Amino acid sequence: MNPSAEQIDGLKELINIGVGRAASILNTMLSSHIVLQVPFVKLLTSDDFKNEIDYLGVEQLAAVELGFKGIFSGSSQLIFTTETAHKLVATLVGDNPVDEDIDAIKAGTLAEIGNIVLNGVMGSISNMLQLHFEYSVPNYLEGNAEALLKPSIDSPARTIILARTRFVVEKLHIDGDIALFFELIIFNRLLNAVNSLSSISRG
Repeated sequence: MNPSAEQIDGLKELINIGVGRAASILNTMLSSHIVLQVPFVKLLTSDDFKNEIDYLGVEQLAAVELGFKGIFSGSSQLIFTTETAHKLVATLVGDNPVDEDIDAIKAGTLAEIGNIVLNGVMGSISNMLQLHFEYSVPNYLEGNAEALLKPSIDSPARTIILARTRFVVEKLHIDGDIALFFELIIFNRLLNAVNSLSSISRG
């Protein structure tokens, strides 16, 4: 797996377009100015990914998982530390919701945000590369890194696109990770599609 700098830039552009669309939807829904940024995109093997997420430690994480299938199939996750998840939910719905189960509010809020962001990213890939995906129902998960990510990285053939994402809500910096999981042969097809898009753009 040796993608060129141009291919990585193409993938980053697709993801940036997707999170930009997601930010627009969230701004409208929540009546709050939200900026989503993607500082970097990395392409990793399963082993590299395990090392990359070591900084998350063994603490509890919150994640939203969206499966997809079509010409390419795989899954995508939006991952937060629990502290970040609490901060994001508090920013969006207030610190002290009244007469509601805070766990249900947190799960529902993060699932909706994850659904919007992940659909934005996958929709960008779908639209720009003229592909069609079928999506599963978004699944909200909590647990440590190994428990949450193990099903997606067990296969040695997996290639992971890891995009660090920054939510900026009223000058509050909240970091999360978008991880897209592809089988290697499928990932190579994705790179070929990105090459075709780049050729059209240069033309």
